[in-house]
Amino acid sequence: MFSHIMVGANDIAASKTFYDAILGAMGYPAGTPDDKGRIFWFTETGIFSISPPIDGEPATCGNGSTVGFTAKDPETADAWHSAGLANGGTSIEDPPGVREGGLGKLYLAYLRDPSGNKLCALHQMK
Repeated sequence: MFSHIMVGANDIAASKTFYDAILGAMGYPAGTPDDKGRIFWFTETGIFSISPPIDGEPATCGNGSTVGFTAKDPETADAWHSAGLANGGTSIEDPPGVREGGLGKLYLAYLRDPSGNKLCALHQMK
């Protein structure tokens, strides 16, 4: 459904360190910079990127917005969460764990990145 997701970042170097760590915990290679100061993580199914805002104003997080990353298992979600905490992220919501609801049984872990963007690692349990 999506070709790419881009979020704003105020400190590109700190944000690259953070995303290299959490995405590396999921098996993805380090992000690739372009000549405009943006960083891109390319996968077979899409692209995730960070960018300083084009209008020159500070990046702000979206109230009510969450970017979710698929975790292959709960251990990967935990490694993602730990890598985020060790690299400038902040734990939010409940601790990583199983939640049950209308969408079934999910293993979820939540973080805010260095610019305040809300992130989730999600593993859909069977």
